[in-house]
Amino acid sequence: MTKLAFALLVAVGFLAAISFPRLTHALGSGSTLAVAYGTVTVCAIVAAEPNQRIICYRPGDTSSSAVVPILPNVSYSTVVGGETDVCALRSGGYSLLCWKTDNLTFPVKRLYINYTVTLQSLSIGEERICATTTNTSTPVFCWRTDGSNRNNSEELPNGNYSMGKITSGVEFSCGIVLSENNRVTCWGDNPVGKQIERQFGNMSMSNIEAGFSHVCGVSSAGDLVCKGDNSTGQLNVPSNKGLNFASGLALGEGFSCAIRRSSGTVVCWGSMGETAVGGIGFESIVSGSNFACGLTTKNLSVVCWGPGWPGTNGSNSNSTVNELPLGADILPWPCVQSSCNECGLYPDSSRLCFGSGNICKPSPCFNFTAPPPPLPAAPPLGTTRSSPSKELRRGLLAFAIVGSVGCFVGICSIVYCLWTGVCFGKKKVHNSVQPTITRAGSNGGPGSNNSPPSRSSTIRRQSSRAMRRQRSGTSSKHADRAEEFSLAELAAATNDFSFENKIGAGSFGVVYRGKLLDGREVAIKRGETGSKAKKFQEKESAFESELAFLSRLHHKHLVRLVGYCEEKDERLLVYEYMKNGALYDHLHDKNNVEKSSSLLNSWKMRIKIALDAARGIEYLHNYAVPPIIHRDIKSSNILLDVSWTARVSDFGLSLMGPESDRDYRPMKAAGTVGYIDPEYYGLNVLTAKSDVYGLGVVMLELLTGKRAIFKNDENGGTPVSLVDFAVPAIMAGELVKVLDTRVGPPELNEAEAVELMAYTAMHCVNLEGKERPTIGDIVSNLERAVNVCDGSHGSISSGTFSIVSE
Repeated sequence: MTKLAFALLVAVGFLAAISFPRLTHALGSGSTLAVAYGTVTVCAIVAAEPNQRIICYRPGDTSSSAVVPILPNVSYSTVVGGETDVCALRSGGYSLLCWKTDNLTFPVKRLYINYTVTLQSLSIGEERICATTTNTSTPVFCWRTDGSNRNNSEELPNGNYSMGKITSGVEFSCGIVLSENNRVTCWGDNPVGKQIERQFGNMSMSNIEAGFSHVCGVSSAGDLVCKGDNSTGQLNVPSNKGLNFASGLALGEGFSCAIRRSSGTVVCWGSMGETAVGGIGFESIVSGSNFACGLTTKNLSVVCWGPGWPGTNGSNSNSTVNELPLGADILPWPCVQSSCNECGLYPDSSRLCFGSGNICKPSPCFNFTAPPPPLPAAPPLGTTRSSPSKELRRGLLAFAIVGSVGCFVGICSIVYCLWTGVCFGKKKVHNSVQPTITRAGSNGGPGSNNSPPSRSSTIRRQSSRAMRRQRSGTSSKHADRAEEFSLAELAAATNDFSFENKIGAGSFGVVYRGKLLDGREVAIKRGETGSKAKKFQEKESAFESELAFLSRLHHKHLVRLVGYCEEKDERLLVYEYMKNGALYDHLHDKNNVEKSSSLLNSWKMRIKIALDAARGIEYLHNYAVPPIIHRDIKSSNILLDVSWTARVSDFGLSLMGPESDRDYRPMKAAGTVGYIDPEYYGLNVLTAKSDVYGLGVVMLELLTGKRAIFKNDENGGTPVSLVDFAVPAIMAGELVKVLDTRVGPPELNEAEAVELMAYTAMHCVNLEGKERPTIGDIVSNLERAVNVCDGSHGSISSGTFSIVSE
């Protein structure tokens, strides 16, 4: 083997290794059961219903409303409890909500919302809330229960870790560092945290749980170990209770509890004494300061016990269990978007998740109906194994296969590189008409209406690409892309451009409806007639721009160019006819609104129209070669075809961008008042984010039904910007006050979808372009919103932009 071939094999093997990482799974990265110990309140996520809602129970409340629903139309994945606060992640991890249990109304407050930097593992101590994130530079966020942000150096783990399970005690938190052999790290104001970190040392842990001032966990070897304060014996794990391979932990102020993996029963020690809750199998357990609760395996009900639980005073209070009258099955584990290949599906998973995801059996995999299998006996001293282990053989075989495939791909790449000349700076010239590009994890291209791909299969879209400053060539270069018509043909098609056939206006002229001799219905844009040189120059420039762009752009969400006419001073463009007209007319034209189809008066249809437009813009920004900035995105330039599919039109102001990602400064700002990017208008800085701003305004139009600039009677008829009107309401959580009343209140699934579109729009209209999302991120969010309207809580695509929490 030559040195080059060996180097290629090693490189490809290394790339294969990092492309197919070994999945590390931490136990208990979320819980479906929580208690607020200060008010003795139990909250749980309900199973087998369309929404994975949360209900809370307070035993001291004797009223008929002892069981309180928390935002019943919202789905949650994880819930945790502190002293008087309970917090939960919405399904998908993009929003963190908390509520006070010391108030009879259980008021809800949102601490975090971000549709791309989502939250995963969640924990809460006395007054500290922490969550892991998908942001590698800031893997953990922390808050106080009053909502104040605690993301300073003293309040966060020291280092950019890949963090797994996290847990919190009183003024400290600990987490498992996946990137450092699953060791434990702790942070916070309480010095016991660092003491616990030192005591665990470099021990590899698969799960940890914190009490008030101590932490217990299951090591990677399956041993149950506890560290920290031992003033009441809470670290003294009973050696005769069969607690190796414990499957669940719950720690209180001075006690610890664990579930025996072999039988599912619970044992507690410390201030509760060595108490066994016999005869009941548990899926999970949680604790308060001096009581514990668990979810039973038999019927998914919640029972609680301990001296701190009301009505259990007495000598046997530690083992007396009380079943809570919740009136519903509780989820044993979170519903996730996974095939559960590691340990398999939890029994009755589909019913419990109501078809929205799966419940996976917890890892490490184990059958609760039988004791753990014995470890294989070690070979006698002095003997050697005659052959590698089965696992080793499999690993070597897998590496050989992947390495061979990788080597083959590498050789093919080299051959292609040499054949095309790309390696030497020579590029083959490709046809400018781009084929449909299929996204990974999807069955369709940028214009596909399929459900959004899962997080693991979503490709992070580029925020920008190298773009050209110059316009494309003259129309003659594109004559082979479109039909050439005579002026007489087009005059005949439009009844000599009669007023009755006028249907609108574009960037450089008036648009007429026409019918060609072969029966095709078309829209014909005729350049304004006039003898002034400047006006003719502008018309010529807009004509060339549209012809140059549309002759090579073919996408289901862009209006298709049929042909053109160029005779003397006349410049005309012929498009396919959009039967249902412009979005603007459906939203704002009084005559049209009154007779508007009910199709547009549904939230799902409005979100779909926004998605269609976003997909068209995404094609321009990310897939056209070179990329194109439209510069005039507005509702009147979004047309609806016969099937109500939205298409972006009017490329008269469009430009190809600069050679690099640097700001592009054209001669003058162009666009429409109300939609034009303030950064572009004020500083003459043009980027692809200028189109994002315009799309954000269009989304606000779809949500509110108001024009980009409208007169508000409350201000005496003073013109008001739609951005200034809608954004404050969205930020204040009062979206319902600005929604278009013609559509009606959003239904069960629509409410979450409308909120997602509103928050996406809000960030699209940020004053600074760098704070706006990329068009790819917008498409991902709107795809998910449509999916949610259909009743599915699909995964959120991780993107490159950050939505700052309020």
